[in-house]
Amino acid sequence: MAEWTAIPKALDPSGVPPHLADYEEACRRFTWAEARRALTGLPGGGVNMAFEAVDRHAVGARAGHVALRFLRRDESVYDLTYAALALATARFANVLTSLGVAPGSVVFVLADRMPELYVAALGTLKHGSVFSPLFSAFGPEPIRARVALGEGRVLVTTPVLYKAKVQSIRAELPSLEQVLLVGDPADIAALDAGERMHDLRALLAQASPEFTVAQTTADTLALLHFTSGTTGRPKGAMHVHGAVVAHQATGRFALDLHDDDVFWCTADPGWVTGTSYGILAPLACGVTSIVDEGDFDAERWYRVLEAQRVTVWYTAPTAIRMLIRAGAALAKSHNLRALRFMASVGEPLNADAVVWGVDALGQPIHDNWWQTETGGIMIANYRAMTVRPGSMGKPLPGIEAALVHRTERGGITLVQTPDEQGELALRAGWPSMFRGYLHEEARYATCFVDGWYLTGDLARRDADGYYWFVGRSDDVIKSSGHLIGPFEVESVLLSHPAVAEAAVIGVPDPVAGELVKAFVVLKPGEMASDAMANTLRGYARTRLGAAVAPKTIAFVEAVPKTRSGKILRRLLKARELGLPEGDLSTLEGPSQ
Repeated sequence: MAEWTAIPKALDPSGVPPHLADYEEACRRFTWAEARRALTGLPGGGVNMAFEAVDRHAVGARAGHVALRFLRRDESVYDLTYAALALATARFANVLTSLGVAPGSVVFVLADRMPELYVAALGTLKHGSVFSPLFSAFGPEPIRARVALGEGRVLVTTPVLYKAKVQSIRAELPSLEQVLLVGDPADIAALDAGERMHDLRALLAQASPEFTVAQTTADTLALLHFTSGTTGRPKGAMHVHGAVVAHQATGRFALDLHDDDVFWCTADPGWVTGTSYGILAPLACGVTSIVDEGDFDAERWYRVLEAQRVTVWYTAPTAIRMLIRAGAALAKSHNLRALRFMASVGEPLNADAVVWGVDALGQPIHDNWWQTETGGIMIANYRAMTVRPGSMGKPLPGIEAALVHRTERGGITLVQTPDEQGELALRAGWPSMFRGYLHEEARYATCFVDGWYLTGDLARRDADGYYWFVGRSDDVIKSSGHLIGPFEVESVLLSHPAVAEAAVIGVPDPVAGELVKAFVVLKPGEMASDAMANTLRGYARTRLGAAVAPKTIAFVEAVPKTRSGKILRRLLKARELGLPEGDLSTLEGPSQ
């Protein structure tokens, strides 16, 4: 596989030196205590995410710098400077206080990417309460499950979303005391006023813009992120205010954010990337963040990159594959010379997509790896580092990673041999590490063995220290003594010019144990047929060998994915075998 320099110097006229110029030296010298000193800290001690993301900038030289630039659906622009954002979030904190909401209460937000979502998130943290985002595309049941489990006291939403998704379950949420609505006053008035509902914009206009930030500590609960599971019960991962230390450090190291950058994270705030890197990390680094209120459209995205002169872009493999389908010519028809760094997260990025970035955009797309539980980026391809297409990269400074095997007695052994497969583990103790699963202490305890957090992801590490994703431990296919990672097979299928998407599972076989089955989405103009299936099987065999290549190929219109871009292989397997489908709350699209 070819290697590519992270940013070809001839195509990078910025002259901006990378934060992580010498990886080995940075790993030797870095400490989390030093990273903590890069932040201000609360007057009198303590740490608060909103203070580090907003208020410390609002009283300094960056007060007039644009913090959030909102692009409305008609592509008109609305800016919030750091000074204005500080005032707006103080007003929201005062609204919570005026409604009798005590610090530590959980505030849920169910909204599209509008200014009030960001104000509510940061105002909640400033108040000392806990912010928990919800996907605006959720149906009533996922909303009910999360608000009930989190014992949410406040919900911020719109009249349309409330009427369609919350009104029918309102009686099942006894903890929910206040509903703050953003929208037309007439629409708000038309709803039942007896349910302790308020016009948020009216309350904000009346609230004081002065608020003393809650005296939270590094260990005070700040964020509650729900993840889907194989059962019908979502898991609530708890994160603390001290996580902002990792948000700021990873924003500098993994995303190479500098003071004058224009940053665009395309992730919805309803999932963890949209909070950690759509809100907190860029603001903690003091940069300008783009928030596009419109839906995905390849032409629109390229217009945004060009018109806003985006310098750092963070997106997902699903979006990248959609851009690939739109063609390199569309990308090349726009002036994207301001773009200095591109990164991807959500599902491992196949090697051909990394190299496509070089052809279409003049530089590779840098994959990185992390989880809801880690709270921030843990392994990444860095700007000054050679990219190996298909690799996750190397651990961040301050992160100790290893590959392990679990023993029969519940312990672990470390994998020492290059390219040997093992479970990815992280030495516990980084600032953004989750501090528990809500109401599931025993489940949380099982995630840690001998001081290591066991991620459940299988990977291998090459002789140069690059990590390569294999698959979730429960996704790995065991066939005739071989352990087959679905991502490896999917990557080869995706490299075929006829294939748009691919997902791979193992299906039971009385002789081999499991056989590899692939679900393939063809590109427009390609026809599903036995001949095409034979072609793809042969193509995979020549690159993977007969033992690893798929034995069966099924052509489908789409493969099930979460809204964050992860392929739901366990759902494919459940449907294939007629098993319970489990939690579908994060399933992309209306088919849930």
